[in-house]
Amino acid sequence: MARGTETILSAGIDIGTSTTKIVISKLSLRNTAGLTHMPRIEITEKEVIHKSPVIRTPFRTEKEIDMKKVEEFVRTQYQKADINAEEIKTGAVIITGESSTKSNAQELIGQISEYAGDFLVATAGPDLESIIAAKGSGAVELSQSTSKTVANIDIGGGTANVAVYQYGKLLGTCTLHVGGKLIEWNKGKIEYISPFIKEANKQSGINLQEGDYVSDEILKEVTNLMAQTIVDMCELKIEENHPLLLGELPNWEKSIDIVTFSGGVSECMYYPDSCNQEQLYNDVGGLLAKSIINHDGLSAFEVKRPKETVRATVLGAGTQTTEISGSTILVDNGVLPLHNIPVYNISFEDGFPETLSRLPEDMKRGIDLYDPHQEGVNFALYLYDLPVLGFKDIQRLAKSLVEANQQKVTTQPLLVVFERDLAKSLGQTIQVQYPDVQLVCIDQIKVEHGDYLDIGNILTSGVAPVVLKTLTFQ
Repeated sequence: MARGTETILSAGIDIGTSTTKIVISKLSLRNTAGLTHMPRIEITEKEVIHKSPVIRTPFRTEKEIDMKKVEEFVRTQYQKADINAEEIKTGAVIITGESSTKSNAQELIGQISEYAGDFLVATAGPDLESIIAAKGSGAVELSQSTSKTVANIDIGGGTANVAVYQYGKLLGTCTLHVGGKLIEWNKGKIEYISPFIKEANKQSGINLQEGDYVSDEILKEVTNLMAQTIVDMCELKIEENHPLLLGELPNWEKSIDIVTFSGGVSECMYYPDSCNQEQLYNDVGGLLAKSIINHDGLSAFEVKRPKETVRATVLGAGTQTTEISGSTILVDNGVLPLHNIPVYNISFEDGFPETLSRLPEDMKRGIDLYDPHQEGVNFALYLYDLPVLGFKDIQRLAKSLVEANQQKVTTQPLLVVFERDLAKSLGQTIQVQYPDVQLVCIDQIKVEHGDYLDIGNILTSGVAPVVLKTLTFQ
């Protein structure tokens, strides 16, 4: 690649329980290695070039997102940004909170990917949503600059997604059934109460039923309960059977120093005088914000306003989800793009010959884990802790990988990921010795066991945009 800079456009689309928004960003790629070193392409600048207004998420029915209105909104924002869908090369569309449970959520993801550009689609589970929001809000950067343990709590309409960082490293995640739209009303009468809130109310003796007239006194009891749940979670005091806990218990060990809040409810926390959410949305978002602000338990932490609040998730989706592979990669034509590829890790710390001899067993474990019903689900092998390899070692590794890959029920591309610059030498060896094997071999990417990858088409610079999706930390 030339030593100049390549720019690509990235889109972030967030379809949440309460609101939907879009950002379009320009990512600058540059070779940061010296003239005599192996090329290393990195994202050196991220510039947001268009922010959409924040609109209410359109629904056709209680259980169905209005796909036509979402499509119209996306197309309109692209026109305002003066870009074509074909110019979008990376990014993420995420359906977050309770919107992800709607009957047509998965169909909407597929449809958006057809008209919104050639970008990588990441459907956010609660853990991924927590991470994206923490990155987009600036909480991760704050943990790096202060060396303190920072918890970002992103509170939307249906969930509160929590990610805890120290020194920029993820310590853990947690998700709560806490949000503004878990209780809604119409013309002064309660119209909807989330089943999780109903159970929490029952356990706490709070008498609130659908059909009741709105009472700030009783609603405040509910939002105080939500605020208490947040504090209990931060202090690692929440119990496993708590009705407002979504999934697993908090899985970090260090005490939290700083708490930042993002998401729609945070707007009511930081701008209480201008927030009239009860009238705007007929929900408890505004009351929840007051309950959190006034909770004595928060005084145990340093509460800071992050750089981004209501747009934290969509900014994270548009600017923080993409990584860049090494430039010394090898990919067969027609294999990319790939979506939702699970990763199986293989460590060579026990020694190169020993690990090679176990490759068939490791591949079998990967098949049992990701394709137990023999349906042809493919997965990538992440090889790490490798020693310095000579030419004959590369040949032996190529032979072992190809033979192990033959255990799969159908003929599938061999997908290999390295952290070190080994992809091209291994890939060329496989191409020469096994020309019938389809191959994707990329490097300079660090992943964890259980992660998922989206790998986009090769860019002009010879690198591939990669979205790393850490869907769970349990």
